[in-house]
Amino acid sequence: MKRLLLVFLLIGPNVFSQDELQEKTFFTEALYYNLDEYNKKADLAYRLNDFDKAKELFENFTSNHLEGAYMDNFKFQNLRKKEVSLYNYENPVFLITYASWCIPSKGEIPALNELAKEYKGKVDFVVLFWDEHKKVKELAEKFSSDISIVYVDERQNNGAYVVRQLKHSLGLPTCFLLSEDKKIMDIRRSVFPPLQTEEETAFRENYIALETSISKNLTNTYEEIYADNVQVE
Repeated sequence: MKRLLLVFLLIGPNVFSQDELQEKTFFTEALYYNLDEYNKKADLAYRLNDFDKAKELFENFTSNHLEGAYMDNFKFQNLRKKEVSLYNYENPVFLITYASWCIPSKGEIPALNELAKEYKGKVDFVVLFWDEHKKVKELAEKFSSDISIVYVDERQNNGAYVVRQLKHSLGLPTCFLLSEDKKIMDIRRSVFPPLQTEEETAFRENYIALETSISKNLTNTYEEIYADNVQVE
């Protein structure tokens, strides 16, 4: 033990990386310590119909307490009813949660399909449904084959832990942008254009919002595109 201490003192602490010196904080741990306080404030805001305040609370909670943590290796079922682990996805992951009773915003699915095609091989797009297999299989037909469709059927008491952490903590739909090592880079809500918005306009609004988040948080191309635009101007 004395020899190890002597070696550490001789070579200095800078040899060890910051990651090696600090333990990772995981999503479930961050929820455990911070979720109750957020829920109290958010519930009050919703009771008062103060939706702007509720949005502000969500953004502050996720940016201050959840982003930077690492997503747990949650397990789901795919359309073949085979177990899939989140860590099976080797690329950065764009994960969005849905359910059959939660209608995606207008233009969102076409935007996801287009982006999954453009980022194929670079980002894994995963749609997680809280639903039964039969219903998920029907809903999956709307999505591109470039998107991985998974589900958790809580009515069969499967994946109760996943349901409690991912569904009941933040609600749905919720988007999680995860780096290659599953670090949470961003958490965001869907874009909901007004009902009277034209389909093409709704698609563009969703596409721009999603593409900006992906390029900024998962592919590091946002700054490059911005720099190119500045030079052109």
